[in-house]
Amino acid sequence: MRLDGRTALVTGASSGSGAETALGLARLGARVGLIGRDRDRTERAAAHLRRETGGAADVFLADLSSQDEIRRLAGEVRARYPALDILVNNAGAIFSERHVTADGIERTWALDHLAYVLLTHELRAPLEAAPCARIVNLASAAHTRGRIDFDDLGGERRYAAMKAYAQAKLGNVLFTYALARRLAGTGITVNAVHPGVVASDFAKNTHGVLGFAWGLIRPFLISTEAGARTSLSVATAPELDGVSGRYFAKSRETTSSALSRDEALQERVWSLSRQQVGIGVPGAAR
Repeated sequence: MRLDGRTALVTGASSGSGAETALGLARLGARVGLIGRDRDRTERAAAHLRRETGGAADVFLADLSSQDEIRRLAGEVRARYPALDILVNNAGAIFSERHVTADGIERTWALDHLAYVLLTHELRAPLEAAPCARIVNLASAAHTRGRIDFDDLGGERRYAAMKAYAQAKLGNVLFTYALARRLAGTGITVNAVHPGVVASDFAKNTHGVLGFAWGLIRPFLISTEAGARTSLSVATAPELDGVSGRYFAKSRETTSSALSRDEALQERVWSLSRQQVGIGVPGAAR
C-alpha cells in the first residue's frame, strides 16, 4: 500500500537489509528515519535514499546496546515524529567474544533483544498517535535453536556466539507474542519476521571458526534486497491490517518454534526483560 503522509523508523539502517527496508518504505512514499551507530554510514544511506526516491529521510544516531542511548534516541524521535506509523526493530549482530555493556548486560542480549523492548516502550506514545501503527521485529530462524538459560543468561559460565544469538532471537519472538496480547484493541500490531540468511555485515564481529564459516557461505546467501522483502511485506501489506502476534518468513505467515509459543515462558521473559531495562521498577531510570 502507499505510505504517503506516513512516518517509518528503521533501526540498523546504515547498511544491509535495514538500509534496503528503509529504501523500500521510502519508495512507497513514507518519510523514513534511519537509525545507525556510525554517522558517516548512516548519512550515506540516507543520502542514497533521497537520491533514489526523492523522499524525506532523517538520520538518528545511537548505540542500541546502551539503555541511556536508547532513551536519548527515543526522546529525539518523539520530538521529531508526533505520530509513528511503522517501527522496524532491525538492528542486531553476533559476537565471537563475550562483552558486558555499561548496563552490566551481555552485549548480544542487550543489542539483539533488550533494545527492541526498551525502544518500543519508549516510542509507545507516537505509535499510539498513528491511526494503525505496525511494529516489525526482526527475529531469525535461529530462534528454533534457542533456549532461555535463566541460570546463565549472560553466558558467564559458558559463552558461545551462536548460543547467545539464538537465545536473543527466541527472546524477540517471545516478546512479540507477549506484546501483541497487550496491544490488542489499540490499533497497533506487532509481528516477528525471519528475513532469511542475508549476505550483509551481520557477522563482521566474528572470527575464528565462526568467522571462517561465514566467509565460506557468504557467496551463497540471499541479497540484502531479498532480505528486506519480508519486513516490507509485514510493514505494508493491506491484507495484514489488524494481524498481530504472528511470525513470518518468505513474506508468509509460518509457525515459530514450540518453545516460542509457550505463554508462560513469554510472560517470564516479558517480566525479566522489563526489569532489566528498568520499566516499572521503582527508582529506575525512565
